[in-house]
Amino acid sequence: MQLPSLNIGNFSRPLPIVQGGMGVGVSLSRLASAVSAQGGLGTLSSAALDRLVGKALGKKVSTREAAAIEVEKSKEAGDPVAINIMVALESTYEASVMGALDGRVDAIVSGAGLPLALPALAKEHPNGKNTALIPIVSSGRALRIICKRWEKLGRIPDAVVVEGPLAGGHLGWKSLDDIFSPNSSLENLLAECLEVASEYGNFPVIVAGGIYTHEDIAKFIKMGASGVQMGTRFLATEESGASDSFKKAVVDCTPEDILIATEPGSPCGLPFRVLNSSPMFLETLKGMHKTICDKGYAMLGGKCNARDLPEKFFCICNGLLSSCGYNPDKEPQLYTVGALAGMIDRVTSVADLMKELCGQATSPNPTA
Repeated sequence: MQLPSLNIGNFSRPLPIVQGGMGVGVSLSRLASAVSAQGGLGTLSSAALDRLVGKALGKKVSTREAAAIEVEKSKEAGDPVAINIMVALESTYEASVMGALDGRVDAIVSGAGLPLALPALAKEHPNGKNTALIPIVSSGRALRIICKRWEKLGRIPDAVVVEGPLAGGHLGWKSLDDIFSPNSSLENLLAECLEVASEYGNFPVIVAGGIYTHEDIAKFIKMGASGVQMGTRFLATEESGASDSFKKAVVDCTPEDILIATEPGSPCGLPFRVLNSSPMFLETLKGMHKTICDKGYAMLGGKCNARDLPEKFFCICNGLLSSCGYNPDKEPQLYTVGALAGMIDRVTSVADLMKELCGQATSPNPTA
């Protein structure tokens, strides 16, 4: 199947492939710009950008400054770029949005909570009307809530990412029973969200979670999706910011090595898919990890669960920073992946991966 283009807001991409904004530090300008240069939509992650950009520049920068700098760096070749900003990172959310708009980002993708305030924030900025606003949801009900609230603020989504239960990182369900319910399948979620989208102007619906091959992409396009979002496959590329040990763990893992962590779990309070070989997860599970909790990105209501209940939550900020090479000598790494990470058997370039996803090359996994 020849893949169609993807039209979002004021811009279009030749391919309907969106690279997921993986934090911390996996999705930086090198990866995002490489994906956009190949015709997809590259996506930054805003998580901990102040520290990552500050380290690269050798000086302290604010969250807002860091977001603007990384967006501008990603757009140097002139291609559109998006940024993923998690609602759950409430202490830096507004500054990340404003900084991304300062840098003239083409799209803001926002989930890990309902981004109900996003249109109001965008309206405050002179670049807001030119930037596509894209929520991430895990149900048609959540999308309808967002559409109703946004409509009152004078916006509707320019697109939506509907994330199924096979995605990596934080998952949008409260329990494992909900995650594994047949009702939560990506196919069912797509149908729900297509119905809601049709009621609000028929904006594009992009599916995520468990998309691995060209055939997967074609399947969901035929079902009505306008595009797909893929994370783990881009994690295992030369351009991703994941540490060498993180990439090796992905290449070496089997399906049995992938689990959904709840206790110990993420301080954000959402189920979190990880590799069971993650050093930080293992140390926390065995009661061996002494929580430092000196970054504060995952604080909710001024409190951090990892600091207050270290036996039940791991320090996601430091763990993910370590897994992108920020401070691996100080804190153990934390590896988050999608459910199909066990199919990956090598690290490849973004260019070669995009060819494969377009059906121009054979997947290195014969069973894929």
